[in-house]
Amino acid sequence: MPLPVVYRSIAAGLLGRDAYSGGLATAALGLFLHFFIATTAAAVYVGASRALPVLARRPVPCGLAFGVAVYFFMKYVVLPLSAVTRRTPFDPAAMFGHALLVGLPIALFARR
Repeated sequence: MPLPVVYRSIAAGLLGRDAYSGGLATAALGLFLHFFIATTAAAVYVGASRALPVLARRPVPCGLAFGVAVYFFMKYVVLPLSAVTRRTPFDPAAMFGHALLVGLPIALFARR
């Protein structure tokens, strides 16, 4: 799937179906939202690691668990509250992707 389509899909959380007919500005909004969400997730983990040092001491298991938690939070809290009208079923591959590509890198950087 081309990146502009992916980013318009993210923008659909705010704009609804109109995002899919949007142009480059809509894709840019989706790109911004994607990095805003990722940065917010990282800030949450870093903040939590200050209160719970185990998160920094054991970044691999804690990061993987955090990535799974991010997946469930996005799927069952953020998306239902968004303007996205199409719901997708639970996706184990997406959950593992969040664990490996979201939670783990955040935890490994946060340990520093």
